[in-house]
Amino acid sequence: MAGPNYQFWECVEKMDAGRAVCKFCDLEFGKGTTISRIKSHLSGLTGRGIRICNEVPEEIKDAARAALDGNVSSRMPTGEDLVGAQETTGEATQTEDQVHHLVDNPWDVIAAAAHLMETRGDLISTSSPMLKGGAFVENTRKIWSWIMNDEISTIGIYGMGLVGKTEMLKHIHNELLQSQDISHRLYWVNVPQEDFSIETLQNLIAKRLDLVLSSEDDIMHRATKLSKELTQKQKWILILDDLWDDFEPHVLGIPVSLEGCKLIISTRSEEICLKVTDRSIRVNPLSNKEALKLFMKKLGHNIELSSEKKRIAECIVEECGGLPQGIIAMAGSMKRLRYNRQWDIALKELEQSRAGESHMEKVFTSLKSSYTRLKKYHQKAGFLYCALFPKAFVIPKDDLIAYLIDEGVIRKQESREAEFCIGHSLLDRLEDVCLLESINGGSAVKMHCLIRDMAIETYQEYFPVIIKAGVKLKSLSGAEEWGEKLVRVSLIENQIKEIPSRHSPSCPSLSTLLLHYNRKLELIADTFFEKLHGLKILDLSYTDIVKMPDSVSNLVRLTALLLVGCEKLRHVPSLENLREMRRLDLYRTALEDIPLGLEFVSELRYLRMNSRGEKEFPGGILRKLSRLQVFILGRGQQFPMTVKGEDVGCLEKLEDLECHFKSHSDLEMFLNSRDKTRSLKTYKIYVGQIEENDGCNVKTAISYLNSHQEVINRDSSSLVSSSCFCSSPLPQPSPSSHVIYSDLEELNCFGSSSWFCSSPLPQPSPSYNGIFSGLKELYCFGCTNTKKLLPHVSLQNLEVIEVNNCEKMEEIIERRSDNEGLIGEESSRSSTTTDLELPKLRDLKLIKLPELKSIFSAKLICHSLRVIHVRNCAKLKRMPICLPLLENGQLSPPPSLREIYIEPEEWWETELKWEQSNAKNVLRHLVKFKEVRVSIMLIPLSQSPLI
Repeated sequence: MAGPNYQFWECVEKMDAGRAVCKFCDLEFGKGTTISRIKSHLSGLTGRGIRICNEVPEEIKDAARAALDGNVSSRMPTGEDLVGAQETTGEATQTEDQVHHLVDNPWDVIAAAAHLMETRGDLISTSSPMLKGGAFVENTRKIWSWIMNDEISTIGIYGMGLVGKTEMLKHIHNELLQSQDISHRLYWVNVPQEDFSIETLQNLIAKRLDLVLSSEDDIMHRATKLSKELTQKQKWILILDDLWDDFEPHVLGIPVSLEGCKLIISTRSEEICLKVTDRSIRVNPLSNKEALKLFMKKLGHNIELSSEKKRIAECIVEECGGLPQGIIAMAGSMKRLRYNRQWDIALKELEQSRAGESHMEKVFTSLKSSYTRLKKYHQKAGFLYCALFPKAFVIPKDDLIAYLIDEGVIRKQESREAEFCIGHSLLDRLEDVCLLESINGGSAVKMHCLIRDMAIETYQEYFPVIIKAGVKLKSLSGAEEWGEKLVRVSLIENQIKEIPSRHSPSCPSLSTLLLHYNRKLELIADTFFEKLHGLKILDLSYTDIVKMPDSVSNLVRLTALLLVGCEKLRHVPSLENLREMRRLDLYRTALEDIPLGLEFVSELRYLRMNSRGEKEFPGGILRKLSRLQVFILGRGQQFPMTVKGEDVGCLEKLEDLECHFKSHSDLEMFLNSRDKTRSLKTYKIYVGQIEENDGCNVKTAISYLNSHQEVINRDSSSLVSSSCFCSSPLPQPSPSSHVIYSDLEELNCFGSSSWFCSSPLPQPSPSYNGIFSGLKELYCFGCTNTKKLLPHVSLQNLEVIEVNNCEKMEEIIERRSDNEGLIGEESSRSSTTTDLELPKLRDLKLIKLPELKSIFSAKLICHSLRVIHVRNCAKLKRMPICLPLLENGQLSPPPSLREIYIEPEEWWETELKWEQSNAKNVLRHLVKFKEVRVSIMLIPLSQSPLI
């Protein structure tokens, strides 16, 4: 039983910097807080200048009151305290007589102290038991450091709705008021969501300042009055909570340039923070551990949970996704539920997105305000579309944008690139207001669980939809759900095995049907599509379907048919009637033949496919698909399907290309048509045969490159050459034009391939020096006929050189004669410059090159080297790399160099010479030699053949 002598320090948890936090409600106490203030906090008695604790057990509350009754002086400020308080706020001090009068009347002291507190601002009550650990403490500490920094005048806090921004600001506001080191006046303004205007915000700020602004004045004169009033106040901190629009502080009348003055805003938009503030910080949802702790705290310390209830509590917390207000609302509603079944029902209601439940209504209303504030239709439509994906689903941005193009959410533009630009701008906006979270380095997005629930509710307000993605369905829902007005159905990532003939829904308005990632789905009855005449988008990707129903041929309004990764799919019905189709994706299927009727799909913009049966794409079809913007012809399981260069060259609107030419004559025909393909932005071209016995793994013989400019007339490329070039040079364009690979980021040579082989290098030209200026990584494996790998050209972006198992390789970079390929001033400069600088080269790996005699014949300067591997290059006698010099003239390893791996050791010690004579000694501590393992077999003497 707690009594007056109870150890009240046990009710607080010590933190860093001398601070402490109440174990019951998480109120934070500043450094130097007395035990009397802690007792007052725990006692529940009001009027003592500190917020009371509502979570403290009754016995401790009674003990705190008893302790205070026995020590009156400990609960009241002294006259000295009062004078000190007056001095810090800049108010006129009391006379000595007044101070003695106040000491004689202690409750007057409290009243006077409260009055002085009001001159700086009022303590704000917090509405929830927020946690003060983990990220909360870190964020608060950072914001506090910015407040104390005189060079920072504007501070922003942003994050999704209900994530705890306001609670954090309240905590900081109260800490500022209670701090003895801060003398600023504090003004808190709640910014209205509706009818925001500069005039409205000016009025709200003026009201906090007790300033009257005339409604007849214009914005500029009102701003002048506000600025004058704030300037007279000297030190102040203005907090604008829940800002939805940006503004210029000086236009509003906030003189943020004044020394000692701060503007702090909270908002859901990162963009507003970037426009208005000097520093900003994002508030993220709670971790699972913190969220569960908050749930239990709100539920009540005296409630014991069974193991089943604990499991359900963890699921509820996960469903709330770390949003404090959602967790608090759910915990509050669970207090009255006694039985496990009641808890289970509450969890199912939350999982099924029943936002109408009274305890969650406020939460969903707040979250929805972010949606309603979106100003453009395509932003709202794009946001709602994300709700079609399963909970916590990682949505690749490019896939999502492609859907929005198919749906017509993104309107048709002159090019697919322009449509994707609009799509990325749309997603940027949704990320900015924290409706979507960018992940995977910005290549994908994810939707918060509660935001998705809100989106589904909103979706259902406008359209009849079925959204049961990722809920482990084993069969389609009943016919009663498939009404005539149904618009969209999402059954992504379930366990449906078949759609039988008895299921033949009549849904003439259904436009979107998403069934992908039902990996066990093998059969769809022909009757299923018979009454879905309005269907526009059908996605059956990553299913086990073997045969597409013939009734698909009658879906005349279909604009997108997606069958990616259907590795058992062998039959697609005729496409002749699908004249409105714009996207057809048959990639990684088991199709033996090109679908019949493909040449009639004249509106097609996107075609990606492969074939296991046909070796060559049928001639003439591409000429009839003149609107194609993307053409990707992938490899089959056994061999690549080739295409004629002249057919590809007819695609005048082509932007993205991946294909395989049978020979370099096809490549030449394609290059000669470059005037027709000026729209081309990226391409990946494979030339010649790539067989499994070419000395490399077929799966690694495909180069996946991503380059985006400068290839044919400033477009970009990647080119993988194969055995057809082993005895002939690259096809040369006409003298009047040049093929430039200045943004090629990666070059792969495999098998018997080579860029230059044993033939003469391409003749120099004015543009020759920049031919590989954008190259970052060069890999050459198993090129048996290659002697010289690269010409001496600009390689300033090269980061990796790796050459392995090329038995005739003699030189890595061929030295150019002084004036070769250069004209005018460039020629005169080059005549005195024979060295080659590779400023970004990190990795140099030369392995199993028995004929290699030279890396580069002159000096090689590469101060960013990290790794050097040279193994089994017996004829290499000279290392051209020059080490940097220290200020005293001594050699030094490149600062980034971590390892030199050499084999054999004898070659390093006796054969290899460096450009600088002392280099070996300087680098010796970095050198590692391959260990020579000697196996010794011990034979019993009785078994020895010598006996």
